[in-house]
Amino acid sequence: MPLLRRRPPAPVLLLTLAVASAGLTGCARGADPDTITVLNSATDQHEHDQQQKFFDRCAKPLGVKVEQTSVPAAQVATKALRMASSHSMTDILELDGSELPQFADTGGLVPLKTAGVSVDGLSPGAVSMGSFKGTAYGIARSVNTLALFYNTDVLKEAGVAPPTTWDELKVAAKKLTRGKTFGMAFSATPDADGVYQFLPFFWSAGGDEAHIDNGKGEQALKLWKDLVTARSASSAVVTWNQQDVNDQFIAGRTAMMVNGPWQVPVLSQHKSLHWAVTTIPVPVAGKAPVAPMGGTVMTLPRTDDTGRQATAAKILNCLNKSQNQVGWGAGVNNIPTRDSAAAQYKADNPKLAGFADTVATARSRTAKVGARWPAVSSALAGAFQSVLTGSASPEAALKRAQSQATAGGE
Repeated sequence: MPLLRRRPPAPVLLLTLAVASAGLTGCARGADPDTITVLNSATDQHEHDQQQKFFDRCAKPLGVKVEQTSVPAAQVATKALRMASSHSMTDILELDGSELPQFADTGGLVPLKTAGVSVDGLSPGAVSMGSFKGTAYGIARSVNTLALFYNTDVLKEAGVAPPTTWDELKVAAKKLTRGKTFGMAFSATPDADGVYQFLPFFWSAGGDEAHIDNGKGEQALKLWKDLVTARSASSAVVTWNQQDVNDQFIAGRTAMMVNGPWQVPVLSQHKSLHWAVTTIPVPVAGKAPVAPMGGTVMTLPRTDDTGRQATAAKILNCLNKSQNQVGWGAGVNNIPTRDSAAAQYKADNPKLAGFADTVATARSRTAKVGARWPAVSSALAGAFQSVLTGSASPEAALKRAQSQATAGGE
């Protein structure tokens, strides 16, 4: 999966029972006192090397080394549980933001304030992503979100300006649909990819994950359905993950797409493809989009070694200094969470300003529903799948989704 991409939620029941029994306590017996250990999902060599570069920068003045254990994103939670049960938990645990509530809910993480890790100066959305019930347990040094990519050559040829509203989006997508090229592409798979892409439309319309059937999210479903019905977007979006969407864009089979900054390295390899980024269109002109904030947070598992914990906390503070956030963000195409660093990143990377602008109003998926997010996510996925495949109306789909979310979150 792309750099710092969201990973699917871990099974809640397994996670809760295992963490509760293991408590995430106990560093490895006989752990090297001069080495701080980290569990993360940096299996991509570029990301792993970038991580090590900044870990080394922050660890050297403390007289220690940092050793990473990197596993595929979907395996981090289960790997952490196994390590906890064998008393070999790492000093730092890097989790997807959507997974943090399940770990924090069991008491397995140290509150950042207790450990001496400061979140002052970070964006409210970033603080929220690392918090559970008002307490910060994880710190995100960079985040990602979604924006609208568009082929500048195709839009110029068609005389189409990048759309800013839903009405403009429908008109533009229709005009840009020619031959084998669709005007618009997005992922509507019944999983984390599809839900992540649906949220900017759902939230910007006033949809509420805590009250899915509040009568406002239906307009987002109708928009997606209208795009597919008008053949401005392919009916195959129900099977396309975010990488598939990017492949369609690169191949010239869509003029616009919803996607994230993790696609930038691949897009940049195609020198003949000229693209730009803008914020995702909104229902009403002048309103800021409300998009999901994704990425990882670094946490401190509860262990019986306060000395190692204190050293790990100092490393986290160092990693989140403004200059380090700017460097890290540039290295992995993500937006720094410290306000000053985000402003510098935007100035340094004007082509990606659309992401920086969106992050300013983006929010955490778990901010309202906490540990219930996996059930809510599954319910939302079922809703847009049923509407796009024609088996339910937007109203009926979200009413059923509310019932499913309520039952699944109990």
